[in-house]
Amino acid sequence: MSLLSIAAIQLDAAVDGNLDLVEREVRAIAKRFPWIIMVAISELAINGASLDQAEAAGGPTERRLQALAQETGMWLIPGSLYEHRDGKIYNTTPVIDPHGEIIARYDKIFPFLPYESGVESGTDYVVFDVPGIGRVGIAICYDMWFPEAIRTICAMGAEVIILPTMTNTVDRDVELAIARANAAINQCYFVDINGAGQQGNGRSVVYGPGGELLHEAGTGREVMAFELDLEQARRMRERGWNGLGQVLKSFRDAPVQFPLHADPAARQAGMSDLGPLIKPQRQNEGSADDGKGEGRASRPRLSIIE
Repeated sequence: MSLLSIAAIQLDAAVDGNLDLVEREVRAIAKRFPWIIMVAISELAINGASLDQAEAAGGPTERRLQALAQETGMWLIPGSLYEHRDGKIYNTTPVIDPHGEIIARYDKIFPFLPYESGVESGTDYVVFDVPGIGRVGIAICYDMWFPEAIRTICAMGAEVIILPTMTNTVDRDVELAIARANAAINQCYFVDINGAGQQGNGRSVVYGPGGELLHEAGTGREVMAFELDLEQARRMRERGWNGLGQVLKSFRDAPVQFPLHADPAARQAGMSDLGPLIKPQRQNEGSADDGKGEGRASRPRLSIIE
């Protein structure tokens, strides 16, 4: 049996400066749950969402996280950090093995534009093997809204998707539906870890490879400790959910091509009528009838400048 024993921490976190908290929580998990081999937390949980907190790759935060992984002997998926490289800032998840080595860095492919402005899009997908257990893929928050990205990771062999998230908006309920759909259509485990406290509205979820809900957290601090049976994901991919759809095989074997997905220029041309990707602004209030057949003059449109 290939069991991935993972603890996802929904932190009750401050806006920033949470590294000490993360170290305490990870050490507590190592002590309380000695069977856990991997710990994951939410997006930007440690240093927060300000680009001013960006560090160079291999900076002081990463070094402390590497020491923490080595100390506890666990894999560490420490949410994400803003990192600057070659004059650009990326939203990056480092993957740290139990020896304290960073074996991969995943840069968020779909920053939450137009709000996450100033963040460069990543270009590389990341999957990694946990020896003797199985293959894990990494994505970050808004990435899950793009099925092409999650499907690609699973086509690369990922049986578990770990998705650090920072959501404090009204669309969290929609994200739960998207997370479930991603699990079902890719026949994988889907671990979506949101923040709580000042960083998010919680409701982290773990879905199984049939889209079944394994757990939904509340809105405060919570530690979700699971043994994910990757053999179950393999059986579903081989036989289908309850003997039904073998989704990945059908996708693999279908002769159809997806030209708009394969060629960015064609995609951009085909969807050009959507307009620019900018923040919505206040709409003109227009005019209203005052009862005498005369409309009141509309007020000037307001712009928000940041």
